[in-house]
Amino acid sequence: MEGDWLAPICAYCERGDPGFWAEPVNALSNGAFLVAAALATARVRRARTGDAPALLLSALVAVVGVGSFLFHTLAVRWSLLADVIPIALFIYAYFLLAMRRYFDLGIGAALAATLAFAAFNLGLEPALDGLTGRSTDALTNGSLAYAPAILALAGVAAGLLTPRGPLGPARPDAGLGLLDTAKREAGLGLLTLAKREAGLGLLDPARREAGLGLLGVAALFAVSLGFRTLDRAVCPVWPLGTHAVWHLLNAGVLYGLIAVAVRYRRHRS
Repeated sequence: MEGDWLAPICAYCERGDPGFWAEPVNALSNGAFLVAAALATARVRRARTGDAPALLLSALVAVVGVGSFLFHTLAVRWSLLADVIPIALFIYAYFLLAMRRYFDLGIGAALAATLAFAAFNLGLEPALDGLTGRSTDALTNGSLAYAPAILALAGVAAGLLTPRGPLGPARPDAGLGLLDTAKREAGLGLLTLAKREAGLGLLDPARREAGLGLLGVAALFAVSLGFRTLDRAVCPVWPLGTHAVWHLLNAGVLYGLIAVAVRYRRHRS
C-alpha cells in the first residue's frame, strides 16, 4: 500500500523527471490561489456583512493552492488527493451556497440539489466512456471532470437572469373596457407600475448583476479549462506546457465566484 501511495505521477508537459522542482512553473503558479484567497478575504471583510460562508470559501481557495503545490512538487498518488479533494470541496460548497443564497432554498432542498449535482458530476465520465468506447478522461487530459461545474455555473446564471413573473397584465382590457383610449392606457400604466413596485415581472437588479457576473466567470472558467486541456498537446513546441495558465486563470475564477456571492449578499442586506 505504501508503494502505491508513493508511486510517482508524470501527468503534465513540464515534468521531465520525478524531482521536487521538476515542475517549477506549475508549482509556483499556485501562488495565484494564495493571492486570490487573500483578496477574497479582504473583500468579505470590507463588505461588513458577517459573511461566514464566503470566508470559509476564501480559506478553501488557499487550501486549493497548497494542495496543488504539493502535487506539482511531490507528484505522487497521495499528493494527487491533496490536489483534487479541496477543488471538489469548493465546487460542491459553492453550489450549495448558490442554492441557498441565490434561490432561497431551504437547507434540505439545497442539500438534495447538491447531492443530485454530485451524482451527475460523478456519473458523467463513465456514461460518456460507455457511449464512446474510449477514455474521455484521456481525450480531454483530465479536463472533462470540470465540465459539470461549467454547466452548473451557466445554469445558475440562467436562473438568476430569468424574470420571476410576467410583465404587464395578462388581460389588458379587463376592468377597463368602458373607458376611453386615454384612460385605458393610463390604467394599464398604473397596473404595470404597481407590478413593478411589487417586484413582479422584472429582473431584480441584484439578481441581474449576479447572473451576468456568473456568466462572465463561467466564460473565464471555460478559457482556463482550454489551457488545461492543451497542456500535453503543445509539448512538442512549448516544453513548459500550458497548465500554469490554468492555475492563474482558475485563481481568478475562484475569486470571481466569491466576489459575486459577496456583492449579492451586500445588496440583499
